[in-house]
Amino acid sequence: MQINVRPVARLRGDRPLNVAAALGPVFDALAGSAADLATLRVVCDWIQYRENFAAPVRCRPVLAERPEQSAERPVPVAGLELAIDLRRSDEADLAASVRAALAGCAGGADDRLYLEPWTPTSTSCIWRFNTLYWQALSRWEQFTGREYEQALPGGQSDARNAEVARELIGELFRVWDELEARRALPEQLYIVELGVGNGGQARTWLDTFADLDQRHGRDYYRRLHYLMGDYSAHVLDRAWQAVAHHGEHVSTLVLDATRPLRTLGFLHGKAFFVYISNVYDNLPTDEVASIDGRPYLVQARAYLDRSQAAEIARRNTIEIGQVGVLTDRLLRLGPDLLAETSPDLFPDPGRAVSLWRDVWTALRLTERYVPLEGIDTYQVAPKLTGEVLRPLLEGGGDIRMHVSNGALASFADTLPLLHPFGRLICHDLFLTEPGQYRAGFHGPGKYDGSVVNWVNGPLLQLTGNRRGFDVRIAPFSGRPSANIRTLTAQVRD
Repeated sequence: MQINVRPVARLRGDRPLNVAAALGPVFDALAGSAADLATLRVVCDWIQYRENFAAPVRCRPVLAERPEQSAERPVPVAGLELAIDLRRSDEADLAASVRAALAGCAGGADDRLYLEPWTPTSTSCIWRFNTLYWQALSRWEQFTGREYEQALPGGQSDARNAEVARELIGELFRVWDELEARRALPEQLYIVELGVGNGGQARTWLDTFADLDQRHGRDYYRRLHYLMGDYSAHVLDRAWQAVAHHGEHVSTLVLDATRPLRTLGFLHGKAFFVYISNVYDNLPTDEVASIDGRPYLVQARAYLDRSQAAEIARRNTIEIGQVGVLTDRLLRLGPDLLAETSPDLFPDPGRAVSLWRDVWTALRLTERYVPLEGIDTYQVAPKLTGEVLRPLLEGGGDIRMHVSNGALASFADTLPLLHPFGRLICHDLFLTEPGQYRAGFHGPGKYDGSVVNWVNGPLLQLTGNRRGFDVRIAPFSGRPSANIRTLTAQVRD
């Protein structure tokens, strides 16, 4: 039996974790179980997101072969992984939870209401909920009485900082001055922001730019075009109000963050600066693992505990058998159309939002490991195969990590927008070393109604480097102690 305690930073300090006390009931339950201890792995995490998709104890089968979709026979299991959330280890009878989790893996009574079949994590319905959140954000905010940025830790994004903007604009002016001296500076100067938030970053950047340009005396502001792109029209409308005083210098575009080139293709090779903040951590991602030298894909399945499903049904005056059906309809239609098409159940959109919030709060994921038969056949993103994962998965022992599929697709699709002297700056929750996955939990978690995952920085660096870009990740200069990191990409000299 292998035991892996990941939150190593919490083993020391003023209030160290008492791992022995937490694991005692686990060992008692395992000793009395029929589980094959020789093939059992116990993984202990500290899930820092108070709202998350994990039960305090989970059992993850490690499948011996890839299941066939049409096959009805049970898939052989090569081992089990027992996952313990140490932060919640004292919330329930841990021994009983372990016994229940093992029984569920062994095909015992399953008291769950499943909302989907087994699927790679990037295609789980949690991302349909994430999409719904941004599409119907105004309804969610109306129901909760607060704007979405107030749900972030600290109530705002770390990436709003006037001094950082001043420094970046100063560097931009130096590049433009050199190009202007050689008569190589285009007449139209394009700046792009993806993921505009409440418009605070754009307002800070544009106000600072106009002020510095007036002092600089080169009239760059007259030639400036600032393009704001976001998936949510509601977010764009609100952000526009923050920068409306910059008038014709600003344009807004609704776009898919994973395919920015589809909307911004006219800027190919023209953008001097692309600014991205807190976008990549909110894009769909798979997870892969290396276990005993073999690569695996993590598959997930969303569910509700049946007792919670019954409570959701009672609160929303529906039958428990309707919970799954109405949730799927909500994800397809949104709260307004759901209320319009089912007025007997939802007399107004607010009642539909109530169901949405109840299901989202109770939503959990169960997981399993499925063998990857040839990592090169796994499609990470368009024009990018699993071969890019090989340096991070092989030779380093057992590891589980995010693939950051959506972030990789977005990053690879954004690089072509850059002018040869352009730069991409991204503030986000970046990991900088693969080994960090062995020392802590990095998602998925819940931010209010959306999903958050830390981003696999080394994968983005490999992807950019192979395309001729120098990609670096450094502490966020506005607040070096924050979890936010800054990724910079520009054409390699």
